[in-house]
Amino acid sequence: MAGLTGPRAAWSRRLVVASVLPVALLLAPLGGSTPALASAGALRVVTEPSDAMAFLDHAVTAARRSVDVEMYELSDPSFEAALESRAAAGVRVSVLLDRDYTAGSENEAAAAALAARHVSVRWTYASEIFHEKAVVIDGATAYIGTGNLTARYYATTRDFWVIDTIPADVAAVAATFGHDWAGAPPAPAPRGADLVWSPGSEGTILALIGGAHRSIALESEEMSAAPVIEALAAAARRGVAVHVTMTYDSSWASAFRELESAGVSVHVDHGEYPVYIHAKAICVDCTTGTHGTGTVLVGSQNLGTGSLDYNRELSVLTSQPTVVQPIAQVLARDFASAGPYSG
Repeated sequence: MAGLTGPRAAWSRRLVVASVLPVALLLAPLGGSTPALASAGALRVVTEPSDAMAFLDHAVTAARRSVDVEMYELSDPSFEAALESRAAAGVRVSVLLDRDYTAGSENEAAAAALAARHVSVRWTYASEIFHEKAVVIDGATAYIGTGNLTARYYATTRDFWVIDTIPADVAAVAATFGHDWAGAPPAPAPRGADLVWSPGSEGTILALIGGAHRSIALESEEMSAAPVIEALAAAARRGVAVHVTMTYDSSWASAFRELESAGVSVHVDHGEYPVYIHAKAICVDCTTGTHGTGTVLVGSQNLGTGSLDYNRELSVLTSQPTVVQPIAQVLARDFASAGPYSG
């Protein structure tokens, strides 16, 4: 697509756009679930590239009953080998891969290799983008990420993974996997205790931004949704300190100019260095101390209309310090190390 520059210019998949009209946005959540008021379990964060991706291989290797994978892109021989090994050991392994947009060609090799080793593999509903990145182990732990499982990008890409053992969340991710596994288009899903799904996440994100009192720090790979850009600008105009860190792409230049004119501080990296910003995280009124406070949204939603309103996407929305503190620290460091935008 026009506008992509740098080492990843060939991968037009980086711009996840809507290819069809929204579907079932007015349907009730699957199973009629509502957010839990309280739940056992915990959340913690893995930061990439600093923590390395072996944690996910180890999680699969430790599975005893089941592994469910819903992934936009999969091209990781180590992770694929772990899946194959568990399937050979009698664990039920189910892998659901996106086939719309450009991810279909990206996923063909992994799909063929896994199927040849008796792993159950299916393609998502053909005319929708399934951009979710999630793995559920033994129906007890959900791994919810901002990043794809494409090994060639691990060393230079900023991403986060939330390890979620809250039963309501895990059950919601598993139920939605079942819906998608059946070949249905994406639709509103059970919200669990901390989950934000697309289609239909725009309102939650606008409310999060609109509720900021002191600060907003965010990273995103895309910046094109006009309502989000307007909400960030409005926050800056009312005195909120808004810091945006992204990898530069000319596609977002007009958004950067609009944000800066409203008082938003936009910092950009270039290409893969010092890191490629693939993370999707918004930290509102966050502090970076040991017991960080504030609210974080982290997951697969880019700040584009397709990602918010049409695609299958999944994020975690939480005020737990175990998520807020590490993400707030990383966002602050990335903002400081990136250069100010000068468009």
